Amino acid sequence: MATETVAKPRTSVRVHVQKFGTFLSGMIMPNIGAFIAWGFITALFIPAGFFPNAELGKLVGPMITYMLPLLIGYTGGRMVYGVRGGVVGAVATMGVIVGTDIPMFIGAMILGPLTAWIMMKLDKIWEGRVKPGFEMLIDNFSAGILAAAMAVVGMLVVGPIVKAFSNGASAVVEFLVLNGLLPFTSIFIEPAKVLFLNNAVNHGILTPLGTQQALEQGKSILFLLEANPGPGFGILLAFSIFGKGLAKASAPGAAVIQFVGGIHEIYFPYVLMKPMTIFAAIGGGMTGIFTLVVTGAGLRSPAAPGSIIAVYASTARDSYVGVTLSVLFATTVSFLIASVVLKASKAPAEDDLDQATHRMEALKGKKSSVSAALIGEGVGASGVAVLATPIKNIVFACDAGMGSSAMGASVLRNKIKAAGFQDVKVTNSAIANLTDTYDVVITHQDLTERAKPATASAVHVSVDNFMNSPRYDEIVELVEASNTDAGTTDAGAAPAAAGAVGTPEAPAAAEAEAEEGPAGILVAESVVLNGHATTRDAAIDEAGQLLLDRGAVDSGYVDAMHEREESVSTYMGSFLAIPHGTNAAKDHIMKSAVSVIRYPNGIDWNGKEVKFVVGVAGVNNEHLHILSSIAKVFTNKAQVAQLEAATTVDEVLALFGKVNS
Repeated sequence: MATETVAKPRTSVRVHVQKFGTFLSGMIMPNIGAFIAWGFITALFIPAGFFPNAELGKLVGPMITYMLPLLIGYTGGRMVYGVRGGVVGAVATMGVIVGTDIPMFIGAMILGPLTAWIMMKLDKIWEGRVKPGFEMLIDNFSAGILAAAMAVVGMLVVGPIVKAFSNGASAVVEFLVLNGLLPFTSIFIEPAKVLFLNNAVNHGILTPLGTQQALEQGKSILFLLEANPGPGFGILLAFSIFGKGLAKASAPGAAVIQFVGGIHEIYFPYVLMKPMTIFAAIGGGMTGIFTLVVTGAGLRSPAAPGSIIAVYASTARDSYVGVTLSVLFATTVSFLIASVVLKASKAPAEDDLDQATHRMEALKGKKSSVSAALIGEGVGASGVAVLATPIKNIVFACDAGMGSSAMGASVLRNKIKAAGFQDVKVTNSAIANLTDTYDVVITHQDLTERAKPATASAVHVSVDNFMNSPRYDEIVELVEASNTDAGTTDAGAAPAAAGAVGTPEAPAAAEAEAEEGPAGILVAESVVLNGHATTRDAAIDEAGQLLLDRGAVDSGYVDAMHEREESVSTYMGSFLAIPHGTNAAKDHIMKSAVSVIRYPNGIDWNGKEVKFVVGVAGVNNEHLHILSSIAKVFTNKAQVAQLEAATTVDEVLALFGKVNS
């Protein structure tokens, strides 16, 4: 069952647009290498190239006319219906290619997935109705007939429509250029980037139009409208000089990654921390585009990723000066505007990027969990899930799978290896390529809802910053807890999570906890077999009172338990809820303690029936061992039944102790 880390929002128009944009860019991004190959061949061997060669130059036309659209059509079809969808999508794409005299990228992006979708629906009609021995015959002929029909439709209907649209779009671009209006597109492009529509804008819209323009003119300004690294680089330089705290400390490294590595997503959190800096991005973008218009510069192929290296590699032979000035002026203007914004800001910049979450919520108009709980089969007091099975496979997913996800995976991978878990695999992926094979899925909080459908059984973690998210340390706790068995970790793992991680006392603490089991954390006085509460909130008060009676927490922690429940439900399944405080409430904890209350008749917990409420407060991870035991009990139906039938407190303690022995 998928876990929740944020309150479920209503699906917004922005999320729908993101999904559609991701789908469009998903057809282009895997084929960027082919675009670059075509760009190199064009730059080298056409009559105006570096090494003109009439024979080798013959590759240029067929590659852009046939190869690239067919790759896009196949990729789009495969995204919808696997290889079968890819094949019929490619055949249908051939129809729009033959039916027009322009590169049919947009036609491929329509017919490829559309034909695959029709194929999928047709297969479902006769699924289970084909007699044995005729499956291959039906599959092959149905695919062939549909592909042939859609190729005809593409040639006679879709091709002419797309050609008319492409010509119209080209006329609009030409109008904007001739009238000096093209720079104003930054008013749309730069905010769209920060809302994770960057790949949709660049590869879903600008790349197809730019490629057609490059074929006709040898270069296109459209390739650099979104990919120009100058605006983001200028903002990060401003934070490096005029920022404060962690924002200032992390900005220089982020600037190198953004400018050289081409990962533009890395500066988005900085803009969201100081929303007024979006004007710096817009100003820088407009300046860069204006410079390109004045100098007539452009790229001959897409620059992906948006690294200065990729930009220069794709620059047309006569455009190096113009492109250089475009990046330089965009950086300068963006830096100046962002510097003014940062210096004029009356409120001090955040010392911790975690505080940016509140600003992001205000900007986005949506609630997210500041404590970023990892709700799984069990949860620790700091909001860290405790799973019954070891975590071995973690993926960091982003829009394209080659930007923020790669950087985030690298940071997290180093942390997990430093903790001693060499056998835990951390990878990165595009959201569109996710499969339900991961234990933990990490995404930016604005992308989490898009990642969940494909990874229904994983723990989902939302982060708000790619470089320095406090969630990474909590994920390490999660890995430690899930890989802990009887107070010891798997081979090659760090000391047990029961001890304070990173301190000399950790091994001793782990050993003591292994010997004691639940003793000291869960005691008889904190176990109630017949709770009096009849509502969720009353049950939280009852569990919190037991912690208060132990002297483990003060009243402020009980208030934080309610605050946490309003943000994210702590219902775990198997009739279990584990209410606990927020991260901000750690100061209200004096010592680790766990309380257990049974409600034989059950109580309503946000629409779910709960019979067991476990109140949790933990210091230095001392509680993780007992929580791991509780999680194991509640994933065993027989042991849950034993808990329901228990007549004494000793039976409950013995059951949890049995897990630890």
